[in-house]
Amino acid sequence: MPDPAFLRDDLPLPEVSEPEVVQYFTTLSQLNFSIDTHFYPLGSCTMKYNPKINDDMAFLAGFAGIHPLQPTAQAQGALELLYRLQDWLAEITGMANTSLATLAGAHGELAGVLMMRAYHLARGDAGRTKMAIPDSAHGTNPASAAMAGFEVVTLPSDADGNTDLVALRGLLGDDLAGVMITLPSTLGLFDTNILEVCRLVHDCGGLVYGDGANMNALLGRAKLGALGFDVCHLNLHKTFSTPHGGGGPGAGPVCCGDNLAQYLAAPIVIRTDGGDYEFSEPAGSIGKISSFHGNFGVLVRAYTYIRTLGADGLRSISGNAVLNANYLMHSLKDIYSLPYDRTCMHEVVFSADWQRERGVSGLEVAKRLLDYGFHAPTMYFPLIVHEALMIEPTESENKDTLDAFIGALRAIDAEATSNPELVQNAPHTTPVARLDEATAARRPVLRWEPEAAD
Repeated sequence: MPDPAFLRDDLPLPEVSEPEVVQYFTTLSQLNFSIDTHFYPLGSCTMKYNPKINDDMAFLAGFAGIHPLQPTAQAQGALELLYRLQDWLAEITGMANTSLATLAGAHGELAGVLMMRAYHLARGDAGRTKMAIPDSAHGTNPASAAMAGFEVVTLPSDADGNTDLVALRGLLGDDLAGVMITLPSTLGLFDTNILEVCRLVHDCGGLVYGDGANMNALLGRAKLGALGFDVCHLNLHKTFSTPHGGGGPGAGPVCCGDNLAQYLAAPIVIRTDGGDYEFSEPAGSIGKISSFHGNFGVLVRAYTYIRTLGADGLRSISGNAVLNANYLMHSLKDIYSLPYDRTCMHEVVFSADWQRERGVSGLEVAKRLLDYGFHAPTMYFPLIVHEALMIEPTESENKDTLDAFIGALRAIDAEATSNPELVQNAPHTTPVARLDEATAARRPVLRWEPEAAD
């Protein structure tokens, strides 16, 4: 029996049967928008298909039933998986070492910049307090740098969407700790100045951090370490295909070169001379950054994804992701403004400025897409693009789906001319209400009105 102390007597509730409760929550679940049911072109979020075998492996009893406080002797299989995953991620990024402890992309950013700070402090460079961050970076980059105690300095983009080298040269000095680069950037572009950016920062004693959240575009084709990055994080829940959204679940492993290996967040997995696997803390580690050993279920899924695809399969991911984004770009740039008209990477960023001239905003275009059965793209980000529509098709979608999406956006553009009020008042087929209100409208028996209780 429930503890009477926790029972509410101030809120009379309707009596419902078990089938009615099941129907209520089942209907709620059916209102969810999912990659398993629809196209999900949410820019910068990589809402790709998540193979179900990944879940099957994570649900294996030996993985699902494991406890973080179990003796390592009883968890050798799990530790071997983590050890292999560390090595694979280091190889993929061109780095030397990996920590799997961080639980999200922004969490990885924080760990990475704390490592950079530890590196400078160990060298007696306490005066390196500034972190340069391009205006095309992910929005969490400045927050992570600030949390680590750095002064954030914004780097502008040049006319082509690359890092402005003139502005960067003006920041070089003994107070520069480093630069945080999102590659490809949130403009959906590969920074063609990246080699020079890394050289300039290193020459002045700084470090280069790589936001690898968009690694979906680079898999098997470019390694951040080879480009000159010192440390980076990966969003396993994006690039390596784990269901995510709404704040989790995620994993943001940090990979680094030998110069930063001793500062990695604990724990990492090592293999002893006797062949056993155990947790270890690097000598100069920034310490533990999560309660236990990382988001294990996500790590198992990422391991399965990499092992299933192999090197050729990973390379095909980036090829198809870039191909799909460029197909959308070339199919729509005649009617949606394209601020940077050059080959894009995993995503394309349009502007709704041309629709705005007819009284229709980017937000209204996005809402109208709901009527056509598509999730809205990322809105008004990146901030340097006015009325931005950031679209990421991922490698998952076929040409038929992309053509249907293109058709919807072209139809909305035509409506902006012929019937702008139709677009301005969208959506027309999707209830704009709380989920419980929308569901209650479908099932009146579950709707309870306080005034009716008297």
